[in-house]
Amino acid sequence: MQPAPARIAEIARTTSETEIRVRLDLDGAGRAEIATGIGFLDHMLTALARHSLIDMAVAARGDLHIDGHHTTEDVGIVLGQAVRQALGEKRGIRRYGSALVPMDEALVEAAIDISGRPFLAWSATFTRDKVGEMDTELFEEFFRAFAVNAGITLHVTQKAGTNAHHIAEGCFKALARALRMAVEPDPRMAGAIPSTKGSLEG
Repeated sequence: MQPAPARIAEIARTTSETEIRVRLDLDGAGRAEIATGIGFLDHMLTALARHSLIDMAVAARGDLHIDGHHTTEDVGIVLGQAVRQALGEKRGIRRYGSALVPMDEALVEAAIDISGRPFLAWSATFTRDKVGEMDTELFEEFFRAFAVNAGITLHVTQKAGTNAHHIAEGCFKALARALRMAVEPDPRMAGAIPSTKGSLEG
């Protein structure tokens, strides 16, 4: 039996606003090398790597003298593109994943379908404008950019919580756990594409 192909991707994207480079391995151990220039985003991406068991290196330079919007969104774009590339034809994966994650008083659920049909349903409310130096409105921007470019359907639902740090961390950890489940090889699939259509390209 031949070994399964490595599920690794490396993507670089340069615009007039940002320079982003991402390398990831879907079958890693959760190692993270993150440097975006936004401390709280670095913290969240490190948690995303650790709890998804995806090895992830993210290097970003952006126009942070303006604000964090372009950098945050573009990191989501490139990270999503890398996940999509690493999945290839999506043969043998579980496809669906979900996780309910408590963070003290906060409780967040994420559900994923690696469907090829990009969609984000976002239901999280933050009681303050910033966590650290990061605008809380940017969390939705990151998740949308990630979902659209990964080609996944993603639902993120806050079920409880008042502390903005806890809510944000719950969102990222729930995504991580759901993603880990969805991209995991299913031994019963025997390399088949998990769709009655025979394709997960939309």
